[in-house]
Amino acid sequence: MRFLLKHFPYLLTSFCVFGQVQEEINPPPNIKTIIFKGPTEDQFPVIKLGEAMYLEFDDLTASEQDYYYKIIHCDYDWTPSQLLKSQYIVGMDNQRIIDYENSYNTLQPYSNYRLTIPNNEVQLKVTGNYVLEIYNTYQELQFTRRFVVYKDLVTVGGVVRRSRDFEFLNEKQVVQFTVNTAGFPVVNPKKEVKVAVIQNHYWPTALYNVKPQFTVGNELVYRYDKETSFYGGNEFLNFDTKDLRTPTFAISSIDFKEVYHHYLFPNEFRNEKPYTFFPDINGDFVVRTLQGEDISREAEYTKVHFFLPYDPKLGLDQVYVYGKFNNYDLGEENLMTYNPDTGNLELTYPIKQGFYNYKYVVEREDGTLERNAISGDFHFTENNYLILIYYRDFGEFFDGIIGIGSVNSETISN
Repeated sequence: MRFLLKHFPYLLTSFCVFGQVQEEINPPPNIKTIIFKGPTEDQFPVIKLGEAMYLEFDDLTASEQDYYYKIIHCDYDWTPSQLLKSQYIVGMDNQRIIDYENSYNTLQPYSNYRLTIPNNEVQLKVTGNYVLEIYNTYQELQFTRRFVVYKDLVTVGGVVRRSRDFEFLNEKQVVQFTVNTAGFPVVNPKKEVKVAVIQNHYWPTALYNVKPQFTVGNELVYRYDKETSFYGGNEFLNFDTKDLRTPTFAISSIDFKEVYHHYLFPNEFRNEKPYTFFPDINGDFVVRTLQGEDISREAEYTKVHFFLPYDPKLGLDQVYVYGKFNNYDLGEENLMTYNPDTGNLELTYPIKQGFYNYKYVVEREDGTLERNAISGDFHFTENNYLILIYYRDFGEFFDGIIGIGSVNSETISN
């Protein structure tokens, strides 16, 4: 199953298995540039009940094939909840995405699809974790994306501090926070309230099952050190291809062979170098172009070439390029290969014009993923943390979200 999900997720004809964790499944190679967001620019929808979220993606076959969407409600642990579909949505899902257009005046043709929820066919009724599933005409699952829906019923405040653990003093950040439940009845917070803390909207490292340390009146206090700590990582690398013909600081040269090719400067191992701050967008990307006005349809796809000098410390381990642009996928399409002529690990990847964050990660021979082996870990790194507060009252059949909080390590304190 792990092999299928990693290398051939688009071959799976989906069905929702009760009790099975709903992981995000990445699309086949013909589907690119999946943009999924709510009212903010962050490409992970965290929406208040009633607000709209927006999905957009491109099909490089440009065949105008039909795509359909389904919505799954999940509990705190991302297993499907016990709710019937009629209990969490108004209307019917499994509807065709009818808003799509072909690209205009581009070297790489593609069909651009757009979906907004809520719409005339479906609205959401309850808060909690959700999964959006996209199918093709043959009801084969193409990809899935998580999103969360909340109500503002409690207040969440927090700070990011430097770890007090001497072993990780320069590498980790600690998220400490409080939940004020004034005006919202909580009888047994250790059983009724659950929290999840997510760094840069990256679910694989999210922290769960953290109980309140103590309560002060209406306030639940989470002032842990080890239990709510994260490796700081490093600022993401970036490049900008908004201008097809003019290199930016990260691009060494541009070539044209059927489509434009952007060659990045070789990157370096930053794990043993001093930390240097430069602004990033925490792994995200923004599509933009100087060659047209309709960004969704006129932005061009270019071949971006990544280079990383090989280091003997890597041995036969696998190195991947990832970021939000490929949803941190460890598939073959993102795997670097060694070029004996240049001594570099190299990867060529089709990417829509825009500003992109990325990093290099290492998968060891035993399957262990080392996210910061090449970039390093620093407590100074600017990271964003999302805090989700879940609540299930006695007798309820699902976990709702009663509040959210957001803190940033830019103002980290000792």
